[in-house]
Amino acid sequence: MSPVAFAALDGAAWTVGLLAAVWARNEWELSSHSDGGGAAVTSVLIVVAVQIAVGLLVRLYRGRFWVGSLEEAKHLGAAVLCSGAVLLAVSLTTSGLTVTPSVVLTATLLTVLICETVRVLVRRGLESAMRAINPDAERVIVFGAGEAGRQLTRSMLFEPGSRYLPVAFIDDDRRLRGRTLSGVTVLGSREDIETVAATVRADLLVIAVPSAGPEATTVVARAAMEAGLSVKVLPPLAELVESWVGFTDLRDINITDLLGRRPVETDVAAIADRLHGRRVLVTGAGGSIGSELCRQIHRFDPAELIMLDRDESALHSVQLSIHGRALLDSPDVVLADIRDAVTMRTIFERRRPHIVFHAAALKHLPMLEQYPDEAWKTNVIGTQNVLDAAVHSGVETFVNVSTDKAANPISVLGRSKRFGERLVASVSRSAATGTYLSVRFGNVLGSRGSVLMTFADQIASGRPLTITHPEVTRFFMTIPEAVELVIQAAAIGRQAEALVLDMGDPIRIVDVAHQLMELAGRQTQIVYTGLRQGEKLHEELFGDGERDVRPHHPAISHVDVPPLEPELVSSLWTVVDPSEAMERASRTVAATPVTPHEAPIVPAQAQLVLTVPAEPPLQVISGQHQTERAAQ
Repeated sequence: MSPVAFAALDGAAWTVGLLAAVWARNEWELSSHSDGGGAAVTSVLIVVAVQIAVGLLVRLYRGRFWVGSLEEAKHLGAAVLCSGAVLLAVSLTTSGLTVTPSVVLTATLLTVLICETVRVLVRRGLESAMRAINPDAERVIVFGAGEAGRQLTRSMLFEPGSRYLPVAFIDDDRRLRGRTLSGVTVLGSREDIETVAATVRADLLVIAVPSAGPEATTVVARAAMEAGLSVKVLPPLAELVESWVGFTDLRDINITDLLGRRPVETDVAAIADRLHGRRVLVTGAGGSIGSELCRQIHRFDPAELIMLDRDESALHSVQLSIHGRALLDSPDVVLADIRDAVTMRTIFERRRPHIVFHAAALKHLPMLEQYPDEAWKTNVIGTQNVLDAAVHSGVETFVNVSTDKAANPISVLGRSKRFGERLVASVSRSAATGTYLSVRFGNVLGSRGSVLMTFADQIASGRPLTITHPEVTRFFMTIPEAVELVIQAAAIGRQAEALVLDMGDPIRIVDVAHQLMELAGRQTQIVYTGLRQGEKLHEELFGDGERDVRPHHPAISHVDVPPLEPELVSSLWTVVDPSEAMERASRTVAATPVTPHEAPIVPAQAQLVLTVPAEPPLQVISGQHQTERAAQ
């Protein structure tokens, strides 16, 4: 029904209410003194005019509310009571023009009852007409009888195109047992999933608790799978475009739901205040972290978001994900390589960013073991180029994206990122203005080239899953969580430090593999290949001598980073003959003591030697490496 029709129905309800009240007041006669027909008609005209005016004011007659909903009932009640109050005031201040005050009170109560009853009946009729059962629909158990579960159930039942038929609720709140919501009954708790599934002949279980943590999700999902059910989930509320939940929001359960962690709560107000109206530049904007950075930064309405990357296809993808179009002809996308110092200086001079998030890097550990000079050019020299440009242009906040592999590094990747942290620390001490800091976190679930992507491809193709070691563990976090930490750093980070997220307990890679196979419903062989050069059995979040201090946030640590003077960088890169590199590396190894967990490895061939003073001495040799850290 249209809003105009409901306005007419409410006017009719007032007419019926007033006439019924007058009739009762005058002992079932409409011709008695002041409460005769004339006074009743005048009262109807006044109250209907006020009802429509108030209804329009609160948007009751603009199609804003669902018919028969609690929100509509509250606004309808307010409009009727306001109209009755106006009529009562007129009745008290005039004589004979309108009905008596007692009639007004009776009529108001009758009108509320009539209006609400009509809407409930209309809603029931609409739902009955819309509830066309699809014989091919999947029979669904909804886990969670809260607001999200109720909205989802109504969406499944009444929205056109629904492929789902809810047949039962499951909820751990035993007080809800037996309660019926939209015709669907709460039949048990998570312990009853198998029994309920068999009773209602369900095909699918939907976890409709957007706030559920990974532990609860894992338990419920495993119970559902053991009962032969498929599993889908509602994403966290922060990922929903609309506040109203519908069946179109459902997605398949994934490894992030099972292995992810409850995200660290960030200070959204501080982030918004820091980014709103500012010019923000993101290097590596097309990468997994950089693209999510751009999407989240865009939500805070910066004056300008400058997305810089050397990969034009990656820039196309991130621009498309933000704006829904990607013509690549606007100034928000910048095609450039951070290795080019002159170009970096020119871009920063022209665009004058206030805040810089430096996410550009080479990150694949085995590849950088083969080509250490590429890691040096991008992760070290490239970072120095961006830092120089930032200092020259007067950047206010510079956040460098690092990795847990920079803590006690034994790989080319780890050492190059540790160089980046130390260069940032050095600039923070020498720059006249601005805050310069780093953010360090572990492996990111679902990023390009991550172990999840590799495993998913191997499972899909039926190939064995390759794992380096049965006991190898890694810290994991989701891409949104990693990005929230990076953005939060701009608000709470201090000079010359690295922020480290409390990532909970490390997860065994073999457990990840088994979870993925269980989700895919397919088992495949696991092959252990052995730790590769530069890999640790267990990653670390803190290096030797770093203290876990949390002055601002209970889940974010602040560690001091020693500086590395930029003037030394150019002297650390020397290309030599392989035999000469071998000889120099051997001499250095013989002369310097090492700790047991960082025993040097001398490769068969070499092309590149990197020597870093103080913290720590380092030699990187064509695809291999060696390091010596002085005994503490």
